[in-house]
Amino acid sequence: MRLLLASKSATRRRMLEAAGVPFGTAEAEFDEEGAKAELRAGRVGAAELALALAKAKALAVDAGPEALVLGSDQVLEQEDGSVLDKAGSRSELAQQLRSLRGRPHQLHSAAVAVAAGKPVWQGTETATLHMRHFSDAFLEAYLDRDYDEVRWSVGGYHAEGRGAQLFERIEGSHFAVLGLPLLPLLEYLRERGILPV
Repeated sequence: MRLLLASKSATRRRMLEAAGVPFGTAEAEFDEEGAKAELRAGRVGAAELALALAKAKALAVDAGPEALVLGSDQVLEQEDGSVLDKAGSRSELAQQLRSLRGRPHQLHSAAVAVAAGKPVWQGTETATLHMRHFSDAFLEAYLDRDYDEVRWSVGGYHAEGRGAQLFERIEGSHFAVLGLPLLPLLEYLRERGILPV
């Protein structure tokens, strides 16, 4: 059985490659914003939202019976329980980062594996990230340098790169911060025979 990653995320692809996982990619035809709005209307919690979106992405790929499709998603939950979406502009991203400054937030990373159109595995991991009290001058210099790279990331940072300078402490799995519950996934792939035991 071959593994197909239903994600455009270069970070998730690099994680699987670095872990030695053989996989292909498949783009899901999926209205993420519509699905997110519908799930939020049902008052789904942040971790459940990440899991539901990961499942929907995996189910949106028609890969046939011989493929295991992996959908994934990550949701940023603010201290007050609200969910933060990707910023639409540089000024909106600057405002988001100011609102996270000096406070903790959580990243919920979820993955769902689908075989023959049915979910067969799911995993969710949560990391808590404590953003430091950075200056406005630091924020502007950060966005001058990194905006084009981080504009597509929820929260507006790549903690594996220069975005690490935004934080004073991170609790939880590094892989969850990057967007995938990798260790539970690797265990499942060993059970399926996709990876050696």
